[in-house]
Amino acid sequence: MKFKRNLAKATAVAALSFAGMAAVNTVKPELHPQVQAAVKKVKIHYVPGYGINIWTNYEHKKFTGVRAAHGATYAVWATAYDKKGRKWYQIGTNQWIMAKYTRKVTKKKKAKRTTTAQATSKAAAVVSLAKAQLGKRYVWGATGPNSFDCSGLTQYVYSHAAGINITRTTYTQVNQGRTVSMNSLKPGDLLFWGSASAPYHVGIYVGNGKYVHAATPSQGVIEQTLSVYFYPSVAKRILN
Repeated sequence: MKFKRNLAKATAVAALSFAGMAAVNTVKPELHPQVQAAVKKVKIHYVPGYGINIWTNYEHKKFTGVRAAHGATYAVWATAYDKKGRKWYQIGTNQWIMAKYTRKVTKKKKAKRTTTAQATSKAAAVVSLAKAQLGKRYVWGATGPNSFDCSGLTQYVYSHAAGINITRTTYTQVNQGRTVSMNSLKPGDLLFWGSASAPYHVGIYVGNGKYVHAATPSQGVIEQTLSVYFYPSVAKRILN
């Protein structure tokens, strides 16, 4: 009898345990619809001088009492959509903001450095080749390599040093590249004298206030310092 009572008791306990496990397994977890991991940074884009509310959640939310200032950058932990289809970003524990008030932060510095390095390298090559022509003769219409006129020199140097084909005359070379201020010249810039739209002379700026040009038949290709007595009317940057 005692054995039967113990067996019945053990059976009852096992049945209760099984029922409890079944009950736990049938509980549905709380779902967060359309939540996905998002590894990125965003910048608050609202109204300068103001900010947007940070909420405890994107559903059944409460205001945290803190605002994200215009222009501030945040790392996004997760992305979700509420029942109305509005997009939200999680920026911290129990911290959510509406995505429509943000802009994605993109990185372009690496590409810019690469472009700058390429331009600097080509500029150095232009300056080096221009100086290598010093002392050569000035001949009207000549395009090198033993003699040059002013635009023939610039065309030759850019073609052989930078792999860039610029046009033949000062009248057309002035229409190439982009205009830059005389206060922000960089080595390799083209300098023009005379009318800004129809110049009569061109040279290559080589840095430190100096330029190389095919000057006159009596002077040939020379290096000179910028002077108020013979000052360029416009500068063009061919290299990016």
